[in-house]
Amino acid sequence: MARPTRHELKEDKLQTAYEEYKQFAKDHYREILALIGFALGIVAVVVGLRFWLDQREANANAQLGEALDTFHAYVGASAPGTPGQTFSTTQEKYSRALTQFSVMANVKGFPSLLPEPKAVRIARYHVGLCQAALGDDGGAIKTLIQVAKDRDADIASMAKYSLAEEYAKTGQSAEAVKLLQNLSDHPTSTVPKATSELALAEVYRVGQPAQARLVYTRMAAEFAGDSMLADTVKQQLASLPPK
Repeated sequence: MARPTRHELKEDKLQTAYEEYKQFAKDHYREILALIGFALGIVAVVVGLRFWLDQREANANAQLGEALDTFHAYVGASAPGTPGQTFSTTQEKYSRALTQFSVMANVKGFPSLLPEPKAVRIARYHVGLCQAALGDDGGAIKTLIQVAKDRDADIASMAKYSLAEEYAKTGQSAEAVKLLQNLSDHPTSTVPKATSELALAEVYRVGQPAQARLVYTRMAAEFAGDSMLADTVKQQLASLPPK
């Protein structure tokens, strides 16, 4: 009797495996169908959620654009045919902008459990700016403290800078100095070192002109290569009271 060849043995193994799979599928087809349905359901959920998140981000960007148009709108009587909205008073403008930004920032329900689009976090920062512009310093400080914790360094630094302005305005100079020194040590694209240094010197100018002079003197040496900034620093130094 002829011995089976290697090729025939391989075909027998494949046939056996096929028969075993076929029998398994026959015995467990309900479970297999359920698993396939579950997997397809997961895929559908992931795809649907991704689409929803993309739409949510696009809508947030559009809302932010409209709110920023209001925030930067012209105040006063505009010439006929001038594009863009105008407001008769700054109070009216910032009140309207505050409403628009607040609608974006106050997310509730299921969406609040998901990562926020960057546009929403920028809107929350502008809520603080509107509150400050409307004279609600307490509300502005509370909002900006929250935004200053943002994971995006650029957004957080803007909030810290505006928060320092609020602290200085409300007589909390020590808190303002602390924030501005931190910003100077950790500059970002939205709040460069020179910006925070100038603001720091301005805070010192009120009660500690000698400290302001030290900051300007340091800046004069550090930013000597920037002619425009160097001129600004020179003018600020000259405006300080004599030693």
